[in-house]
Amino acid sequence: MAYNSVIFRLELDHAKVNFGDVASVISKAGGDITSIDVIRAGQESSIRDITVSAADAIETHILGVLQELDGIRVVNTSDSTFLAHLGGKISIQPTLPIKNRDDLSKVYTPGVARVCTAIHENPQKAYSLTIKRNTVAVITDGTAVLGLGDIGPEAAAPVMEGKAMLFKQLAGVDAFPLCLDTKDTEEMIRTIKAVSPIFGGINLEDISSPRCFEIETRLSEELDIPVFHDDQHGTAVVVIAGLLNALKVVHKQMSDIRVVVNGIGAAGVSICKMLLAAGVNRLVPVDRDGAIVRGESYSHPMWQWLAEQPQVEAVPGSLQEVLHGADVFIGVSRGGLLGAQDIKSMAPDNIVFAMANPKPEIDPEEALPHVRVFATGRSDYPNQINNVLVFPGLFRGALDCRARRINEPMKLAAARAIASVVTESELNAQYIIPSIFNEQVVAKVSRAVIEAAILTGTARRIPPDFR
Repeated sequence: MAYNSVIFRLELDHAKVNFGDVASVISKAGGDITSIDVIRAGQESSIRDITVSAADAIETHILGVLQELDGIRVVNTSDSTFLAHLGGKISIQPTLPIKNRDDLSKVYTPGVARVCTAIHENPQKAYSLTIKRNTVAVITDGTAVLGLGDIGPEAAAPVMEGKAMLFKQLAGVDAFPLCLDTKDTEEMIRTIKAVSPIFGGINLEDISSPRCFEIETRLSEELDIPVFHDDQHGTAVVVIAGLLNALKVVHKQMSDIRVVVNGIGAAGVSICKMLLAAGVNRLVPVDRDGAIVRGESYSHPMWQWLAEQPQVEAVPGSLQEVLHGADVFIGVSRGGLLGAQDIKSMAPDNIVFAMANPKPEIDPEEALPHVRVFATGRSDYPNQINNVLVFPGLFRGALDCRARRINEPMKLAAARAIASVVTESELNAQYIIPSIFNEQVVAKVSRAVIEAAILTGTARRIPPDFR
């Protein structure tokens, strides 16, 4: 159940009501008062801001109860989440002030012409003389926003702004949201290529499947800067990081386990690819119609690719059927698909990553008694699989070495770096993945990504620390 923080500004008539009455009414209605601020105090009346934590479904009920209470006037209500978004959540600031004509001549006319000429003669100087060296575009068409679906580019903007904030706060990367008003694959590719010269990297976000595969593939081939679809690869990197540590807990090897992945969309395909790259030899991809079977033919290009891989099993079946004897279940699908009996049918010392949001594939309370290591995409249970652990450090590293692209070795290096943040002494079934606020994450991921980029020949610059 989702909880919000709501501020009720109330005027109290002291002859008719006291604050104790107000607190009692809010509590009985299901709200939890978290703070009280006196806006105006007086002998006959006062105005206070009451911050209340309440479930979505009962906010309106609390407001109605307060409005009916004699001696109370509800001045206004404010949702603190909406307040945080007023005017947007990011802004652009200059790196130096313009105070006089000399400053103006350096940053604009006429001095800027010398810099323009230098870049014209050597385009690589754009990395040192413009914002390109540290700027990423966060691009969406709003067709597959997590938990909301196809809501369009305007409605997707708050998500993109939030991502830009995380880029800056966690890794010092400047990011700007670009919400494109088109669903046409060719137009998206053409538009992104047209705006790419000012950016050092492209982060694709919330683009529906299967279009997202072609868009990323084409852009990666046609641009000379890294392109990363976070819904695919960010999720996959964190899954592999968590799995590496979970396998240590249960004392199993990647090459020996049987893995069932449910939900073969953007994230599911990338997870399957990374599992194979990490050494999994027995893989069962599952979608709505059951297992994707080796040797069968599929119209979906990514499903067909999976059906051609030797590590994919050749036995058909429903999710419940193929789950029997599996060591690992990874869900990126929808809630309520599994029950306790399904989990009990898995192999001993099983690992379950149920990552559908907000409702996992199996209710955590139902699963926990029968699972050795359990993870979700939620923050109210241990082991949150969150791709915020990936993209800040990954792009920090890619920008610092001016990588041409982000390849599989770089992603696998990022996964191993995230896993390494959890030390052997800390590692346990309840702690396989670090917090997104752990300061070691970005540093370790960026370093690992740079090393992999240099080793695979995609880095155009070797930072001083690596020489």
